[in-house]
Amino acid sequence: MRILITGSSGQIGTNLALHLQAAGHEVFGVDRRPNSWTTAIPTLLQDLAVPYQQFVGGIGGAPYPTCDVVVHLAANAKVHELVTHPHKSMENIAATFNVLEYCRHQQVPIIFASSREVYGDIHRYLTDEQTADFAYTESPYSASKIAGESLVYAYARCYGLRYIVFRFSNVYGRYDNDIERMERVIPLFMRELAAGRPVTVFGRDKTLDFTHVDDCVAGVMRGIERIYAGQIDAATINLAYGQGHTLVAMAQLIAYALDIPAPDIRVEESKRVGEVTYYIADLRRAQELLGYVPQIDLARGIAMAVAWQRDWQQQSH
Repeated sequence: MRILITGSSGQIGTNLALHLQAAGHEVFGVDRRPNSWTTAIPTLLQDLAVPYQQFVGGIGGAPYPTCDVVVHLAANAKVHELVTHPHKSMENIAATFNVLEYCRHQQVPIIFASSREVYGDIHRYLTDEQTADFAYTESPYSASKIAGESLVYAYARCYGLRYIVFRFSNVYGRYDNDIERMERVIPLFMRELAAGRPVTVFGRDKTLDFTHVDDCVAGVMRGIERIYAGQIDAATINLAYGQGHTLVAMAQLIAYALDIPAPDIRVEESKRVGEVTYYIADLRRAQELLGYVPQIDLARGIAMAVAWQRDWQQQSH
């Protein structure tokens, strides 16, 4: 297959592209920044949020190769950052519109990266794809993902666009240590605890569903295969591990993997504006449509992430 990946320089994009290449597929990436980890992914540097009018030969006339599936991962993805800079949510919406217009003109299916943030803070122990109530929108970021999903559904109804919407949840692991560009909680805690510094958790009971990137990529790969084969025409699917952990427990697992017996974990009882405080994914639809069964629990995944980070630091020096 020939796969076009937007956001190919991000964590999921990098892992997915390298996995696809290893499986013998052709990959073409589009991102507005170079890849920090590898030069193996052919990448066009382009800001997809810029208004474009010409889509037939590629967005803005860019020389995109012919592709079989588009995987749209590109987004400003830090929830709290978009609370501070809400205009970035509009960039997400504009980029999704542009990519959908490209897919419409080229008549290729799209896989759209959405988020568990679309569920809002509704405190359900299991959240299936039918329970998303968009009245519970918590932040400009979640609103941008809701808008992106709505555009996908509209293009499906109006133009027959085939799609899969994946709602990701706290993906972590390999190629996520560029925290100066985008602060992620697991690599941030790894860095701070390894340096002997304290970490702060916002909300003692805040519980999230952490997904190792290898499980995420495995699910996306199954989606690519099935939409390419015509086995799926339209689906919205949770893609996570299906088990919740508090941020305190997650920090303790990092300390254990780093062999730190008494980590300094501080707790602020109030949550940060715009952040969801409870989410565990219902994976029944992923299992039914994709045969998806995640393999890497949080303890094992964090141990893998710590080992990768150490190897990366050694190679970098």
